[in-house]
Amino acid sequence: MSNGDRQIMIRFEHVTKLYKTVIGVNDINLELVPGAYGLLGPNGSGKTTLINLIIGQLRPTIGKISVFGTQPWNNDSLLRRVGLCPAADVLYPSVNALDWVTYLVELHGIKTKEARERAEHALEQVGMTYAMHRPMGGYSLGMRQRSKLAQSIAHEPDLLILDEPFNGLDPIGRHEMTELIKQWIKAGRSIILASHILHEVESIKPSFLLISGGRLLASGTPREVRELITNIPNETYFRVSDRKHLVQAIAGLDYVDAIKYDSGQEGVFVQCRKPLDLMHVVQNLMQAGSLQIFEIRTQEDSLNQLFAILMRVHRGEI
Repeated sequence: MSNGDRQIMIRFEHVTKLYKTVIGVNDINLELVPGAYGLLGPNGSGKTTLINLIIGQLRPTIGKISVFGTQPWNNDSLLRRVGLCPAADVLYPSVNALDWVTYLVELHGIKTKEARERAEHALEQVGMTYAMHRPMGGYSLGMRQRSKLAQSIAHEPDLLILDEPFNGLDPIGRHEMTELIKQWIKAGRSIILASHILHEVESIKPSFLLISGGRLLASGTPREVRELITNIPNETYFRVSDRKHLVQAIAGLDYVDAIKYDSGQEGVFVQCRKPLDLMHVVQNLMQAGSLQIFEIRTQEDSLNQLFAILMRVHRGEI
């Protein structure tokens, strides 16, 4: 990724993190300018390790990291510019949210009176004013999640990192969380949102960082990532009004490797090396009125399948 003269917020240079013989992240090169990023990957893919390297909680085994122009390891001053909403649950049952958030804001060097004012404002932003004086031991998972978000934004960091922030939230809570994140981005602040659920991240329209097996497989805007996988060989399922007509139209295409009928339904599975070109042919048949399309389904419909395909590309298998 080339950013020219733009400010680099985060830089990874050949970064590897080992846990004895287990690889957390593997030879990652990355440059991020200020902005919004969705860190996507299956559970266990290395997302949390990457986050802990950014905030200096972990030190790379190999390679160099800089965040806002300084190395993050054992760097307390950097934490003033970063807010983290971790995936781990809040486990202080006898403490209320206001006292907890106030204390964490004070750790950033902010005096008690101002810290409490900031804590109250942050809890109001996440919809927790009504319960902020109650012990957190009586909170639901969603309430604890909102409290975690409040402590991550109360000191007004330049970079907000959210690790699986939608866990435990009901649909209303998810919507409110999404709106708050959008407002954060609209105010010109940076964010990294880590999740294993594509639509949760896509709703804020970030650039994507796709990670699996500790490796960064792809990065870019949603459109760039889709273009990256568009012409990867795959199998596409079509359920149509006349499958014989479809087969006759595509059987002679040099990029179609195999066609298999779906028993019991008017559908076919098509294996090909140029899915985008195949879609254009099918679209032309539909526009000509010779074919009705009832269903199109591809292998990369789920996030896990997408990462499986990208891993095969990374290994040079396709």
